[in-house]
Amino acid sequence: MITGYFFIIAAAICWGLIGVFSGLAFSQGIQPMEVAFWRAVIAWGCFTFQALCLRQMRIDPKDLPLLSIFALLGISLFYISYQYAVKTGGVALASVLLYTAPAWVVICSYFFYREKLTTIKLTAVALVISGVFLISKSGGTGGGSVSIGFVALISGLASGFCYSLYYTIGKHFSGKYTSANLFMYLLPIGAMGILPFVEFVPKTTEAWLALVGLAVVSTFIANIFYYQGIRYLEAGRASIVATLEPVVAAVTAFIFFGEYFSIVGYMGAALIIVAVLATIWEK
Repeated sequence: MITGYFFIIAAAICWGLIGVFSGLAFSQGIQPMEVAFWRAVIAWGCFTFQALCLRQMRIDPKDLPLLSIFALLGISLFYISYQYAVKTGGVALASVLLYTAPAWVVICSYFFYREKLTTIKLTAVALVISGVFLISKSGGTGGGSVSIGFVALISGLASGFCYSLYYTIGKHFSGKYTSANLFMYLLPIGAMGILPFVEFVPKTTEAWLALVGLAVVSTFIANIFYYQGIRYLEAGRASIVATLEPVVAAVTAFIFFGEYFSIVGYMGAALIIVAVLATIWEK
């Protein structure tokens, strides 16, 4: 169990650094669309190499239509919306709104899988909505009294919705393919979905290091750590420990960029985390 906790905590730390790497890329003049594109392309190279080494390259042609939809929403839109959330609202805000995913899972599972809406699930959704409202009134990256911008809020919520698809649509593929096998096909489709909107700019060495860090550390290595962790821990425990991600993001956002919420904002973030834990605990 100690080994399992180590891997899950390591994965949460890697995920929590997404905002830092993205922020460094933005500071070098790269726009969110291009950051999202290179994250998908570089990570695709890593996952493809892993799949080739493990000889896990097969795909059922019947799965390609749903897999393509999943790629466009779970890679293209997810990567774009998260980058815009970081760019317009800050690292801490983007990470917290990403964790509205459990509420989206509850809603989508009700419509697609006819899963029962229990009291805990409905309470969790209410807590998430309340938390988002408080955060939207908490101020921007400096924690002032000005409300969070519309683009930041919508981008953050969209990233949470797209992330939830890994639990709904991803559930369909989890028993058939390994993560390396699946991402080998998801990422190039997702990158192609982003490409038409990208304006490429000359990049410094620092910019490339930030992009490689985002793709390798916060995407590829984080994925390896997480799936190693759930070999030793049950999924519920792993998911609870993984909620360290927004904490790591908030701490690193303060250290690197001086970002913080007001008291109201932290109350909203706490409500969202409580909702996440309540949803996982019920499972």
